[in-house]
Amino acid sequence: MLQRSRHGGEFVFFPRVTSPGAGETDLEWVEASGRGTVYATTTVRRRPDQGGPYNVALIDLEEGVRCMSRVEGIASERVWIGMRVLARIDRVGDDAVLVFVPAEAPAGDDAAA
Repeated sequence: MLQRSRHGGEFVFFPRVTSPGAGETDLEWVEASGRGTVYATTTVRRRPDQGGPYNVALIDLEEGVRCMSRVEGIASERVWIGMRVLARIDRVGDDAVLVFVPAEAPAGDDAAA
């Protein structure tokens, strides 16, 4: 779900009370497409006993907003700028976490992380 201004139609992320710039208070919640593109990515390396490497990515959503998350289902080193991704909600304990997966299975990626 994303917020959108009823008046101007622009999407807003992160959630807030008024839209940036115009200050409109007519924000409504609408369902997001769940589609996006990797804008930037980096691999965070941890010791193997701490779970190994993972990626941190900035994702440009189709609606025009950018969020920080990670891309799963692929080795962190295989995530690339421009990669098309789809949103998924995962559970970590009691928390819901927004993550992304590749929109298409990468060729030859047998080492999903």
